[in-house]
Amino acid sequence: MADEAQNRGPLGELAKLFLRLGATAFGGPAAHIGMMHDEVVKRRKWMSDEQFLDLIGATNLIPGPNSTEMAMHIGFLKAGWRGLLIGGLSFMMPAVLIVLLFAWAYVRFGSTPQASWLLYGVKPIVIAIIIQALWNLGKKAINSRLLAAVGIGVISLYFLGINEIALLLFGGIAVMLAKNWRLLKGKAAALLTIPSCGLMAVSQIPVNFSLIGLTLNMLKIGAVWYGSGYVLLAFLRADFVERLHWLTDQQLINAVAIGQITPGPIFTAATFIGYILGGFSGATLATFAICLPSFVFVAISNPLIPRIRKSKFAGSLLDGVNVAALGLMAAVTWQLGRASLVDPFTICLGVVALFLLFRYRLNSVWVVMGGASAGLIWSLLNKSVSLFN
Repeated sequence: MADEAQNRGPLGELAKLFLRLGATAFGGPAAHIGMMHDEVVKRRKWMSDEQFLDLIGATNLIPGPNSTEMAMHIGFLKAGWRGLLIGGLSFMMPAVLIVLLFAWAYVRFGSTPQASWLLYGVKPIVIAIIIQALWNLGKKAINSRLLAAVGIGVISLYFLGINEIALLLFGGIAVMLAKNWRLLKGKAAALLTIPSCGLMAVSQIPVNFSLIGLTLNMLKIGAVWYGSGYVLLAFLRADFVERLHWLTDQQLINAVAIGQITPGPIFTAATFIGYILGGFSGATLATFAICLPSFVFVAISNPLIPRIRKSKFAGSLLDGVNVAALGLMAAVTWQLGRASLVDPFTICLGVVALFLLFRYRLNSVWVVMGGASAGLIWSLLNKSVSLFN
């Protein structure tokens, strides 16, 4: 009872924070992590930059959606396993409910909502938020020439088309070997062995749709999905379009589009798919199944992070993974920036957002809402000018 009373306050604070972030966090995992860093490190002082970096590294070592797993990790550190559940569920729920509404409209009316003005105004803000997070985290993570070289190497290799997971492994192993070379040379028998985990393949599901088949396939994807939302798209297409023939390419594209124009994690595409295949039951089961492995992986890995940090070998591996993850964030930011800063108006929005974030440390949620409002106003002005012309 004492523990329950002690956790009630932190649980309420966690729920309030991650519900708000889940309702306003546009732009994908990099932007989500930037907003979380602003809230839990800079504003609330719940942890240091170093601890936050270690959580980023841990999320990159396990399958699943990185930003949602960050919410789970933060919740776990703040309030134990209850905090893990509250953090993850609170961050997910706003997006899930919004996607459910859109899925209902899609099934009922056969169309998806258009929100180009929203993305137009929010994307430049997202770039500014990621840059702020990269600057703050990079100052802590890149504290040697070795780590700087690994970060630059990861960025370069990413643009050469090297797989993201391979780059994370490269960063971790390169730093581990470099930092412990003398120890390895003196003690050749001291090897770090990483056990491989065998995953049972889900048996072939009949062509006719079933809720059990939907659940098993989403559970499998959640257990093996590494990388970006584009990797998730590849998994979804392989299972639901090519193998099972439950979806058309157009339906899958609509699911991904909904994930892009709504806040929160992109895996809510699974919610959309579940609804159009099996109604509310399908949406609930699909969302639960694709998220369940992440809750399990975070619960197992979170207590191990302090032990990893204390180990010379595993700690240097984590340093390498951290800087590799920041390198990937930087590379993705460059790509997103080229797609987001497309005209003088969006460039001005991005510059103003950077100024507000760095000079006045304005809350990133308010900056996102300001960008959305600016996009709407600009869209209305353009329509008005077109009408008069």
